[in-house]
Amino acid sequence: MSELIPSLSTLRALPQVQQPTYEDPVARQHVIDRLRALPPLVFAGECDELRTKIAQVANGRAFILQGGDCAETFDGVRANSIKAKLRVLLAMSVVLTYAAQVPVVKIGRIAGQYAKPRSKDTETRDGITYPAYRGDAVNGFEFTEDARRCDPERLVRMYNASASTLNLVRAFVKGGFADLRQLHAWNASFVRDTHVEKRYEQMAGEIERALGFMEACGVGGETMRTVDFYASHEALLLDYEYALTRIDSRSQAPYDTSAHMVWIGERTRQPGGAQVELLRTVRNPLGVKLGPTTTGADALEIADRLDPTRVPGRITFITRMGASNVREKLPPIIEEVEASGRKVAWVCDPMHGNTFETSKGFKTREYAAVVEELNGFFDVHEQLGTWPGGVHIELTGDDVTECLGGAFQLSETDLASRYETTCDPRLNRNQSLELAFMIAERLNRYRGKYATESPAPDWNE
Repeated sequence: MSELIPSLSTLRALPQVQQPTYEDPVARQHVIDRLRALPPLVFAGECDELRTKIAQVANGRAFILQGGDCAETFDGVRANSIKAKLRVLLAMSVVLTYAAQVPVVKIGRIAGQYAKPRSKDTETRDGITYPAYRGDAVNGFEFTEDARRCDPERLVRMYNASASTLNLVRAFVKGGFADLRQLHAWNASFVRDTHVEKRYEQMAGEIERALGFMEACGVGGETMRTVDFYASHEALLLDYEYALTRIDSRSQAPYDTSAHMVWIGERTRQPGGAQVELLRTVRNPLGVKLGPTTTGADALEIADRLDPTRVPGRITFITRMGASNVREKLPPIIEEVEASGRKVAWVCDPMHGNTFETSKGFKTREYAAVVEELNGFFDVHEQLGTWPGGVHIELTGDDVTECLGGAFQLSETDLASRYETTCDPRLNRNQSLELAFMIAERLNRYRGKYATESPAPDWNE
């Protein structure tokens, strides 16, 4: 490895949390060596493009839509499943772009979200205790001794699953699936709620007429048929992120080529920790999750560690305060960061602070709580005169029953019918689209107040 990147032994000597314990260190090192020899999953130029777009978000000229599975699974690497997730995100982005009149930066929790931090190291059922499931990249979901054993070979499976997913996503977004003229086709195949469907169809008809007018005037081109779509995941597993960190031949700078954007979780953002030490050296745009115990000083400390030279678009703060905390806990953080002169993208994760367990043992979230935290996020930014830069949502393209409420008013008794997540509950496709309309309304209302003399963003700047 280059001297620009800390050695693995240096990283392992630093504090690290949420890492798997492997029984065979030789097998572990063999896997790392194999991964280091494999091609990158993303390219430095793509990461630079995304960083430029996030800089536009930080300046109040665009909005981030980041979403996907809580935890991807190897079995989920199927064309229909990937297509369904992409379809929901594209439909949501069209709603936001058209209804709120802002460019939307589309980032998936996809092609790498195979590991999860856990609050407990073990799980006990009927008096039997095994290691907790930490995602398919670490161990198996099945509650058996063999499945729950941490296996480094799963890191190679993670790489292969991510490569397959990225290949298919690139084919979809550049091969015609993302064409705006497909709006009605997306609707026919996945919008099931009458209220949401009516709003979506009305909007799709308006867009279709606008496209027809533009084409009649000779305006059109590739931007109407393809989209830029970026991959992201939590940079949790140190061995994997280290192995995929490479020196770009063009710039001679390090990039984490496992994803375009990676983020550091609430549990792993220690300024002197191993994850921070590795990621401070790479040039990718970075996300940092901030929970309700975070102070403004905490946020500035991690930002200064990761981005001492204040590169535009480098830092995105993803706040996860909870519906009951957001109006109290978020303002002082934003105020202190803004007072420092640092420009970051502020993104709301309304999912992780609103999780609870039902009496039947289902982890779930209330759709109403998700909306409440988002409303609080927008309220805070309106009060402070800052830009609400995006949302970070756990969702799926399937008709699951994992989150309560929404258009169909799912109740606790409905959860058992299609509860399919291996970790945290996700919004289903109708709840996701319903949420997009809510966000668009808030954005559109605030956009006029926030409007500046800045021209519309040019992604080629």
